[in-house]
Amino acid sequence: MRAALQSEIGQDKLEVVDDMETAGFGPGKVKIRIRATGLCHSDLSAMSGVLPQPAPFIPGHEGAGEIVDVGDGVATHAIGDRVLVCWLPPCGHCPACKRGQGHLCLESFANVATPNFRRTGGGDVFGFAGTGTFSEEMVVPASCAVPIPDDLPYDIAALIGCGVTTGLGAAINTAKVEAGSSVAVIGCGGVGISVIQGAKVQGAAQIIAVDPVASRREAALRFGATEAVAPEAFADAKNRITAGEGFDYVFEVVGKSATTRTAYEMTRRGGSVVVVGAGALDDNYSVNMFSLFFDEKKILPSMYGGGDVLRSYERTIALWRAGRVDLESLITHRVHLAEINDALDQMRTGVALRTCIEL
Repeated sequence: MRAALQSEIGQDKLEVVDDMETAGFGPGKVKIRIRATGLCHSDLSAMSGVLPQPAPFIPGHEGAGEIVDVGDGVATHAIGDRVLVCWLPPCGHCPACKRGQGHLCLESFANVATPNFRRTGGGDVFGFAGTGTFSEEMVVPASCAVPIPDDLPYDIAALIGCGVTTGLGAAINTAKVEAGSSVAVIGCGGVGISVIQGAKVQGAAQIIAVDPVASRREAALRFGATEAVAPEAFADAKNRITAGEGFDYVFEVVGKSATTRTAYEMTRRGGSVVVVGAGALDDNYSVNMFSLFFDEKKILPSMYGGGDVLRSYERTIALWRAGRVDLESLITHRVHLAEINDALDQMRTGVALRTCIEL
């Protein structure tokens, strides 16, 4: 089958190969025919080495398709089921899951170190985050395949598998944005736009989008931002909108210490800094102990939307059906697998909110 392969960490291009096979199929596993997958910035971070990932590997973790084979012992799925790929499924029985924090479940991380592909001529290949949706087929534990309703298109389902759930959940689950509050969002790609939509659903009065790319600022206004500014105008916007006090909530959706520092500075005393971006192990953020005590700003990391992942999927689908969130317009570009490197360029330059790779 065809797949997009990263041979070594640090390469900025993927190689589309046609000699890939799935591996590891057996009891408790399902095989999925991928129909659509989104390109998430985490894929670029894995390619560059910002996020740890064994290589060679197939990127992609935001996908949807149908089940084409079911392993022994799997009673929850059948051939032909339409599913989205959950790269971090809750196991249901670990301490985190029992506390209602399934998004912090570590059970599935064992999949990351287990190759689920191989080259026809030999050689193991990993899938990013234990998945690898930049491939025509993939094998994952049955818990990673979440059934979706018939009215949900594959491309929309793919986005719900990561970016949309992460962004909406950060506003709804982690921050619990209050009605009438002021919100700023630093970084307005697909996840940042989803944060904006989540803040709008929650009833925020002011939602300020901050991004260096003009087209993304324009898009943020269409999705619910009340104002959009370039980073160099952010401080002026804070002074003008909040009389210098700072915003109730500032979301960092970039994954860098520099933008987290900006988020902290732009948050009012007693407000919340919500860290959504996934950063590097060696990119450290620090705050002095006096400010931490005196300003009482809450620093809230948000992993995968900060709540029960399966419940978040259901809520997102309900909001989409009701017309409360716009997921179709998040997909600004579409490519085929052979054009995967075009999709990488679209994300790096910021021209795309989300690119859908159709298989």
